[in-house]
Amino acid sequence: MLLLIDHVTRYRYGHPVRGVVQSHRLTPSRFDGQQVVEWNVTVSGGTPGGAFRDGAGDWVQGWTIKGPVDEIEVRVQGKVSTTDLAGVLRGHRESTPPLAYLRQTPATSLTPELLDLATRATEADGSLALAHALALAVSQAVAYRPGSTNAKTTAAEALAQGEGVCQDHAQVLCTIARARGMPARYVSGYLLADAEGQAHEAAHAWAELHLEGLGWVGFDPANECCPDDRYVRLGSGLDAQEAAPIRGSARTVGEERLDVTVAVLATQQ
Repeated sequence: MLLLIDHVTRYRYGHPVRGVVQSHRLTPSRFDGQQVVEWNVTVSGGTPGGAFRDGAGDWVQGWTIKGPVDEIEVRVQGKVSTTDLAGVLRGHRESTPPLAYLRQTPATSLTPELLDLATRATEADGSLALAHALALAVSQAVAYRPGSTNAKTTAAEALAQGEGVCQDHAQVLCTIARARGMPARYVSGYLLADAEGQAHEAAHAWAELHLEGLGWVGFDPANECCPDDRYVRLGSGLDAQEAAPIRGSARTVGEERLDVTVAVLATQQ
């Protein structure tokens, strides 16, 4: 499938900022399931800085914006050719060992309630079956409800309130998979449509679990499936903050407002 991406992130500041530094994970991953046809990232008033491919295989690009500015727009436009690999991350080059993803973070801290959810998933026949059982347990325990959580919501908080968004599903799955001894990581990217067939207004997220004999395999509890050719993978991390497509800091004392719009369309090859 050929997917067209148009992703706009707009920052507005109550007072002009003197400068902004950003780190982007906005370039699609290289693996057998996707190939970049065209890709362009622009930052209004921005100057590109250093760039590198990290141990997880993600391309990281730095940007600086000199002030004073009261609005910054980051725009991503491109075309990606995708293939359905049933969630398997085949052909992806990385150097970080899978065992590094057994570590929890403050956002994925294990609580008795999360441990109970992890142990309730039955192991039918090997690690793949267990991984599917864990993903199903998350989708049943945390209802998908847009706007019910925020960027700082932890896995424990999402489970306690019983509702959340794709970020919460991914972080809860990472937490309980690690509790069962499975390396797990949070993945950011794009999705053509959600479970109801509606276009997304923001980027999407899911989790990858490392399974013996298969390597990294994606699971999307929000849609109760493994990533297929509707998905575009950008980057990964231990949690949502580490895998965020855009991270940065601004030299300001005023309020920062954030607006994000994402359009993902399918077109002919």
